[in-house]
Amino acid sequence: MSKSKLRKKVLKIRKVSNLRNYKIDFKKILNLVKKSDYRIKSIGGYFPVNHEIDDLEILKNFSKKNYKICLPVIKKNFGMNFYQWSFNEPLKINKYGIPEPNPKKLIYPDVMLVPLVAFDKNLNRLGYGGGFYDRLIKKINNKKRIVKIGLAFSNQKINTVPVNKHDKKLDYIVTEKYIL
Repeated sequence: MSKSKLRKKVLKIRKVSNLRNYKIDFKKILNLVKKSDYRIKSIGGYFPVNHEIDDLEILKNFSKKNYKICLPVIKKNFGMNFYQWSFNEPLKINKYGIPEPNPKKLIYPDVMLVPLVAFDKNLNRLGYGGGFYDRLIKKINNKKRIVKIGLAFSNQKINTVPVNKHDKKLDYIVTEKYIL
């Protein structure tokens, strides 16, 4: 099945599943961060849209523990960067309808929470098709090591995600039920 058809199928399943009350336990993510072999200071998250797993409570908890929080800002030519943000700062709506911070302080996060359309047991991720996260992961990996944690509902797991040379594998995938 093509990535496009697979994406449509899984997005439809996610939409009709009505999993709004499913949460990922912050302690699961915190344990992965603590397990890392280097010092973590910043966490990159996302503003959940289109029935994605909500990471805002996770980001609030990291903020309470004095981690710097940052959110993505979409740039021209399918580019994206993370900028520092706090919960008392306003967000603006980008051209895709996604809230994002004012681009003031650029941060290359130590940990990146990544939304998923689908995933497989090999930590491959299917996104929305723009390649935003893949390009940013490649860019940051050229500068430093980053822990990439995909967040999804367990029903988004598929047998095999079709991959190409541009797709970046994740370090972990966390759902409401388990960690890969």
